[in-house]
Amino acid sequence: MKNKKIFRALMLIALVAIVFLLGTDALEAQCPMCRMAAESNLKDGGTAGKGLNNGILYMLATPYFVIGTIAFVWWRNRKKEDES
Repeated sequence: MKNKKIFRALMLIALVAIVFLLGTDALEAQCPMCRMAAESNLKDGGTAGKGLNNGILYMLATPYFVIGTIAFVWWRNRKKEDES
């Protein structure tokens, strides 16, 4: 029973992570000034705009992954304490 719940929680977390990672191509997380600089770089044949956008998205996602990991570890340890 407990293994089923843990497995479902892990699968849900994995599914959410996959959706976020695969959906980042269509997202644009740039401020207007950064967007203008990136677009002008792309028009000139550069690739700095794509890297800038991906970097912003990774920085945005990092706190959510850290908090999620801490919450999962806390939840898991709490369950072990309840069993004892």
